Amino acid sequence: MRVLMTGGGTGGHVNPALAIAGTIKANIPDAVIEYVGTSKGIENRLVARAGYKMHHVEIRGIKRSLSLSNLKTLHYVLTAPGKAKKLIKEFRPDIVIGTGGYVCWPVVKAAAKMGIPTALHESNAVPGVAVKALASQVDRIYINFEKTAEFLPDKSKVIHVGNPLMSEFAAIGKDEARIRLGVPEECRYILLSYGGSLGAEMINEAMLSFMKNVVSSHPEIYHIHATGSSSYDKIRKEFEEAGLDKCVNIDLREYIYDMPLMMASADVVVCRAGAMTVSEISRSGKCAVFIPSPNVTNNHQYKNAKVLADDGAALLFEEPSLDADFERRLLGLLSTDGDDERASMEERVVRFAVPDANKRIFDDVVKLTSAK
Repeated sequence: MRVLMTGGGTGGHVNPALAIAGTIKANIPDAVIEYVGTSKGIENRLVARAGYKMHHVEIRGIKRSLSLSNLKTLHYVLTAPGKAKKLIKEFRPDIVIGTGGYVCWPVVKAAAKMGIPTALHESNAVPGVAVKALASQVDRIYINFEKTAEFLPDKSKVIHVGNPLMSEFAAIGKDEARIRLGVPEECRYILLSYGGSLGAEMINEAMLSFMKNVVSSHPEIYHIHATGSSSYDKIRKEFEEAGLDKCVNIDLREYIYDMPLMMASADVVVCRAGAMTVSEISRSGKCAVFIPSPNVTNNHQYKNAKVLADDGAALLFEEPSLDADFERRLLGLLSTDGDDERASMEERVVRFAVPDANKRIFDDVVKLTSAK
């Protein structure tokens, strides 16, 4: 089987694609899988680490404000489908699978026009721009939330599968993960925090404050925090100025490449509430403190987090409330007083997982390619 994956811009688009690719390789070892993204997206780093050949087709979104850069975007819109078609002719895929991001549009569009089986996966409750634009042209649309089907024109091509995750999620034990990370024995609790591949300013500032006010004086807590690429230099400077680089129980990073390992080690996770992140938390059965991004379409991160919070499966804090009370609440979870609450959330959150999402997608990919 020859498979062309495409998706980019954020880890939330790339990681599902890599999970699908990994599942195909696990079931069909001689499958040839290659990837299409843009030259500047985070997909370049992630795909390279996964070991797949990378191709580039340049495309980006139109800015709502008047901007000369929109002229270049128009150029990309006009030329990208032709470049994608040339690439597809050379690779000769049996199927093209897109997972969101602007780059999906020209690649999947070209494949559909050429009569090649095509599929999309939409992680979020509300379909993104690329998925909406391609919905009428593809053979299949896999969705994470059942209600996503309401936004799609042809329900007959929609399958509810959940979110595909890398196979390592929930496969690594907590003790093994801590040994592999080299966590000091005196650190009883591990806090993992991050705000996405690009980073989140409010989460970075809140976690830096927590390090200064709490973690630096609590050796029983081991704190791993990823700043994201856009804020790393700034946060690293503040981190060092505060003397936090001398703390053996704090690990500051730009990005977390080995998320399954990090997630397995954690007692508490502080993060955004994108669909992929919520799925990873659910599959791993972790106590989570969600801080949804306020800058997303239809406020879908807040809605994701609220579903879990209302069920007692997670805590929900909005950005304006990241204050001293937030720090006290977080410290409470990272102590013996919070053991019962953590255990309760861990038990409840796994109910939101779809453990066989990868298999559901693989089985249908085989069906699509067999029917061509």
